[in-house]
Amino acid sequence: MAARRAYPYTVLDVFTDRALAGNQLGVVQDADDLDDERMAEFARETRLSETTFVQPSSEGDYRNRIFTVAGEIPFAGHPSLGTAVAVALAKGEREATYVQETGAGLQPVDVRLENDHAWASMLQEPAEFGPEVDVHEVVAAIGLVIGEAHRDLPPQVVSTGLPTLIAPVLKVTCVSSAKPDLELIGSLINAHGARTLYVVCLQGEGRARARMFTPLLLGGEDPATGSAAGPLCAYLHERGHGTRVEITQGVEIGRPSTLVAEMHNGRPRVGGSVVKVIEGEVLL
Repeated sequence: MAARRAYPYTVLDVFTDRALAGNQLGVVQDADDLDDERMAEFARETRLSETTFVQPSSEGDYRNRIFTVAGEIPFAGHPSLGTAVAVALAKGEREATYVQETGAGLQPVDVRLENDHAWASMLQEPAEFGPEVDVHEVVAAIGLVIGEAHRDLPPQVVSTGLPTLIAPVLKVTCVSSAKPDLELIGSLINAHGARTLYVVCLQGEGRARARMFTPLLLGGEDPATGSAAGPLCAYLHERGHGTRVEITQGVEIGRPSTLVAEMHNGRPRVGGSVVKVIEGEVLL
């Protein structure tokens, strides 16, 4: 058996200013000698929605490899912000801008360390607008009826790195009462080239309530989804609903989260607070 070595390891809660809320993330640093199989194995071991591995990059400040329990994905929101905070903590930098390399390209991430938490934001890729999707198929996949879908905002696939099917509904109660059928959701998003389904209710100007469903995650629901917040902001901007949105997510699964997205020179910038929970080493 090959000798194992210790890697710096940090667990953070992202899109929250208090521990044990938001979206959990595990970050393994100095991971340049880990192969894909070992990274996937450790991501399954953590059982977190995502685990990231920091490797050298020839184009950015570091390469951010992002894994769910189902395997590697090209891009994600909270793993980008949390990883940047973990890098800043390791470097002892209170304020910094890093350029991360992911499967979606190069993204600048700003980090500012506060006393007991951090703030991070990322300029995502320009939005790509995919197909509009039959609303009947969407409501069937989330256990709602056609009258609960938004009448003026159609479901549509939008991507800033990870394609998301945005599904606007009429009321907050529609969000909270959604009953996802993960098999139907998987078939639906696969048929339209998406990876996640984002159920959203607008709550007045600049505010929204959301839930994200995908078969990629254990349990099928994500408490905070930065890779969907950016597409949502671009989707709303495209339809004349402003340039900024503050999203509440994760309430239904006991991980309340707050995400802020706003348009910046034609690209969405997504930000939120980050809290370190665990710091140490992992033997791999």
